[in-house]
Amino acid sequence: MAMIDLRSDTVTQPTEAMREAMLRAPVGDDVYGEDPTVNALQERLAGELGFAAALFVPTGTQSNLLALMSHCERGDEYIVGADAHTYRFEGGGAAVLGSIQPQPIPQDADGSLPLDKVEAAIKPIDPHFARSRLLALENTWHGRTLEFGYMAQARELATRRGLGLHLDGARLYNAAIAYGRPARDVAAGFDSVSVCLSKGLGAPVGSVLLGNAALIERARRWKKVTGGGWRQAGMLAAAAMHALDHHVERLADDHARAGRLADGLRRIEGLKVTACHTNMVFLDVPAARLKDLAAHMTNAGVRLSIGYLPSVRLVTHLDIDDAAIEQTIAAFGSFAY
Repeated sequence: MAMIDLRSDTVTQPTEAMREAMLRAPVGDDVYGEDPTVNALQERLAGELGFAAALFVPTGTQSNLLALMSHCERGDEYIVGADAHTYRFEGGGAAVLGSIQPQPIPQDADGSLPLDKVEAAIKPIDPHFARSRLLALENTWHGRTLEFGYMAQARELATRRGLGLHLDGARLYNAAIAYGRPARDVAAGFDSVSVCLSKGLGAPVGSVLLGNAALIERARRWKKVTGGGWRQAGMLAAAAMHALDHHVERLADDHARAGRLADGLRRIEGLKVTACHTNMVFLDVPAARLKDLAAHMTNAGVRLSIGYLPSVRLVTHLDIDDAAIEQTIAAFGSFAY
């Protein structure tokens, strides 16, 4: 029986059409800047999202790390959400590899950082303190989108206080679909943006960092230093190009299926759906029942991410169809809470 995998939208398999595009891709040595497909991807995303330059890298974690290391120097500080991916789930790379101090701020329920608390956290110019250099936001965050008005206010604050503004836009295209607006609008106003292509868009590997030419040139060096130099990467870039051509608009299907999944689970006695945003559903299950639930769902052919977050997270993606949603609801319904 094929497993229904709801752990993350990173588990997607390349489609046959994507594999064909990978096979046909012209390639070169990307460390020398000679891979034509990588160059085409970088130029395309820079143009579409409104930036001067872009850099294709293996992972979103590396893309965010390169942004932080390109904005900040040793002993600098970046202000970030206490539950943001760059702070909580990326191995402390900014501190470990960049000697950059994080200043976490508790987030509001929508993922935004209260801007009065952000401003209060900015350090004075004094040798006793790390230098506050960057504000990092995330969109989407646990599937939630930030309000455009809030992002404009964050831009005003960053400009007024001399901070760079970075967006971890791992699921930027999910946000764009949820807003019903072009992805360029979601990226507008940020000094750098990281976009993941291997989540809901379904490419097997890769993220792109966008910024001005000087920032991307610094990031290119740090990419090499941190082991991210790859050679004939055009086959991976071709998968990303195919995803941008064919898998953006269909994200609406993932969002709709997440909504149907949440509606079905809400009808199950003893199971509490705490949130449903874009392609993510969150459940509150009694802690004493989590281990048994995981075993039950695995036996029913459904993989879940349990223990990674305080709640149970279900993520829809291009390998989850309507039948998978119904089978998942039935499996949850047959468990005693």
